[in-house]
Amino acid sequence: MVALVRNSELDGIRSTIRQVDDRFNREFGYPYILLNDVDFTDEFMDKVQAITKAKIYFGKLPESHWGLSPYVTEEKVKAALARNKDRYLYGGSYSYRLMCRYQSGFIHKHPLLANLDYYWRIEPGVDYYCSMTYDPFRYMRDNNLVYGYTIAPTEKELTVETLWNTTRRWMIENPEHLPEKSFIHWTINEKSKYTMCHFWSNFEIVDLSFYRSAAYESYFQHLDRAGGFFYERWGDAPVHSIAASMLLRKEQIHWFEDVGYHHPGYAHCPNKPEMHRNCICDKGQNFMYHGMCNRRFAEVGDIYKDQALELAHLPDRK
Repeated sequence: MVALVRNSELDGIRSTIRQVDDRFNREFGYPYILLNDVDFTDEFMDKVQAITKAKIYFGKLPESHWGLSPYVTEEKVKAALARNKDRYLYGGSYSYRLMCRYQSGFIHKHPLLANLDYYWRIEPGVDYYCSMTYDPFRYMRDNNLVYGYTIAPTEKELTVETLWNTTRRWMIENPEHLPEKSFIHWTINEKSKYTMCHFWSNFEIVDLSFYRSAAYESYFQHLDRAGGFFYERWGDAPVHSIAASMLLRKEQIHWFEDVGYHHPGYAHCPNKPEMHRNCICDKGQNFMYHGMCNRRFAEVGDIYKDQALELAHLPDRK
């Protein structure tokens, strides 16, 4: 389990770890990896370690992984922050953009993750509603799954105004990285319109070979050069989601429907009796069962590489 967390989020990460232990990890004993762009305080480390018997690794981000992209200018970033301050949440936040860029392109490169095959991203201040009676990492491995999620909302369009056009350019310029079949129709419809659907990456369980692949690295570098992490507010959730849908097949992506979960903004409570009996949550918190992106996930399937490239060449039709 891996988290990017600040010293000021001590209570939130203690709460999350206690819940993950109670719901799952007390039986399995996986370690926690906590990362910060500054040194953790002794108080933080002592109080987090006191909440769990699991091993905890505390790490600091390499300076080269955290900071302004070399492809943008400080002047233009300041202007973008001022322009977007009142347009959407975190519109004027520089630190939020640093986080999104780091989670998109660097977290899997931290030395503490070097020996991991999979990671489960956790966040401070979230809620886990359901007990897990199986090992999700083994489930991913045994079923040849690459990406796992629990909530899939739509992104705010103003934050990703040029993300799809930037992505389509990468596809056209790098067809050798595209698989023969992919699930791109989930994020891009038949009119080449970005659906805004994304996997909410504050919870994700991922085969890290995906983020370490040449295709994903090429895609991230292309996005970084375009500057949208700073000039707009490209989040790691839409970046991960477009990459997963563009580079994976539907059968490699898994909805952990049985993971009841709440992050400020959305909640998912499983309503199937065989799942809900392991949960303490209100079945009315059922965003996923009526959400557009969940319906679309069920309705669309994989398309071939030549069809994906056709979408990339089409003009963006409203």
